[in-house]
Amino acid sequence: MSISPAVTSLQNEALSSLSPPSQSPSERAPSLRLTQNPLMGTLADRIEAIWESHLDLSPYPIPEDLGYVEGTLQGERLVIENHCYQSTHFRKLHLELARVSDRLHILHCVMFPRITYDLPIFGADLVGKMQGISAAIADLSPVRLSPVSGVRSLPPAYEQALSCLPAPTFLNPRALPEWGDIFSQFCVFVAPQDAAEEAQFLQRVESMLIHHCELANATQPLLSATSRNSVQAGHRYYCEKQRQNDKTRRILEMSFGEVWAERYMRTMLFDCVA
Repeated sequence: MSISPAVTSLQNEALSSLSPPSQSPSERAPSLRLTQNPLMGTLADRIEAIWESHLDLSPYPIPEDLGYVEGTLQGERLVIENHCYQSTHFRKLHLELARVSDRLHILHCVMFPRITYDLPIFGADLVGKMQGISAAIADLSPVRLSPVSGVRSLPPAYEQALSCLPAPTFLNPRALPEWGDIFSQFCVFVAPQDAAEEAQFLQRVESMLIHHCELANATQPLLSATSRNSVQAGHRYYCEKQRQNDKTRRILEMSFGEVWAERYMRTMLFDCVA
């Protein structure tokens, strides 16, 4: 079934009241996260709190029709809500929340660095419903090819910081998708079994994110055009691989059609700097 996204003037007003351009994360009212699995609301709040405390945030322009979107998926109401910011080191900080009635809740977060910095791409996703989380993933994906090994590797400061984190002890780790060569050796991909494992995942994401913001703030711009081109190529590769996520694309196509889904994947989720 293919239905065009419906964003009425009333919905736009509602979105404006949730996230006006002049407000920081702490100033705007909570929204979709109040109706999702509690872990998603908690993680969304913590991500934005860390961004606000560690980065010089400013608004990032979202296309007018993509900030808040409603549609249907197999007869059930689908809502997507996007919040985006930028800072000195990051061209786009994206937090997406989505819900399909009571059977599918999603949190998606990506931090795209500016290509003038050799920084990994932070990503975190939660998928589940009110009764539990079926998939939880978080990573700092390397983007720049090593001139020595010819493979993408994290900057040494990141390797050191992440190596010092407690080793994960999840009972049900999940296998990465076939296109998952973009992820680092520190990637955590699990199906949390209980509240203790959910808390462990939350702590892991929080630690990774704090290290990321602190290390990013201490990173100097790349001076070499060759280095910047290598980083830019790494960003393109990351986005191309992420767009191969058939589950995400299928949900969007079933709700809004192929053309809209492709635009959303390339505009909101995984856009690349030309």
